[in-house]
Amino acid sequence: MINTAPRILICLILAAALFSAGCEPPPHYGSEQQLFMPGAKRQVWAIAPAINLSGQKGVDPLLQADLLYQQLQQVHGLTVVPVDRVVQVMAGLKMEKVQSEEQAAIICDRLGCDALVLATVTAFDPYDPPKFGGSVQVFAKPAGFARQKNVDVHELSRAPAPVESDSLPSPKDAKFLQAVGMFDAANGTVRDAVLDYARGRADPTGPLGAKEYLVSMDRFCGFAYFKLVDDLLKQLDASLPKVRK
Repeated sequence: MINTAPRILICLILAAALFSAGCEPPPHYGSEQQLFMPGAKRQVWAIAPAINLSGQKGVDPLLQADLLYQQLQQVHGLTVVPVDRVVQVMAGLKMEKVQSEEQAAIICDRLGCDALVLATVTAFDPYDPPKFGGSVQVFAKPAGFARQKNVDVHELSRAPAPVESDSLPSPKDAKFLQAVGMFDAANGTVRDAVLDYARGRADPTGPLGAKEYLVSMDRFCGFAYFKLVDDLLKQLDASLPKVRK
C-alpha cells in the first residue's frame, strides 16, 4: 500500500505558499508632489539650451534643458515648448546662446510663447554623493512687444552679454524671475528632500528604491530643477496682485 501522506503534505505546503503570495498587499507607491501655475491664465513657456559654467565638459546643455523640460511639463496650468524648437529658431537667428532680454523676447515672439526659460549649471559632480548647483531664469515677453519686420541677425548675434562684474538688477527693476540653488547630497537636509521628492516617483519594488535618485545624476538633476521651479512659481505667485475678499 502506497503512503500518500507525504504527497498530501507537499500539496498543502504549496497551496499555502501560493495563497500567501496572492494575499501580499500591493507595493505602496505614494503620491508625488504637485506644482501649479499661479493665476487663472494658462501660460506657454519655451526652454532654451542650458549654459554650462561648471567647468565640467561632461555637462550636456541640451540634456540639462530636457531635464528642466520634464519638470516644467508636469506643472499644472503650463504648456512647455521643447528645446529642439527653440534651437531651430536660434539657428535661424544665427544665435548661439541667449545673452539678453531682447533676444529672449524675439524668440518668444517667433514661437508665440509667453516666456523663455534658461538654465545655467554652475556646479556638477556626478560622483557619490552627487552635487549640483545652478539657476533657472524666466524671461517674460514684455507686454505689447512688437518685433521688427526685418531683424538684423548679425547685430542680434553680436548683442552684448552681461559680464561677471555687472550687478544683477534689483527685484523691482528686473524683468525676469530667477531661482538659484546648490544641492549637495552630502548634506542631510538635501538627502531628506531627495527622498521626499522620490515618494511617488520611485518604484518601491526596484533594487534601489528611492535611493536611485542619489545614484543617478540625471534623476538628481531632475530633483534640483524641481526645487528651482518650485521657487520660481512661489516668486511668481507673490508678484501677482492679490484679490481682496
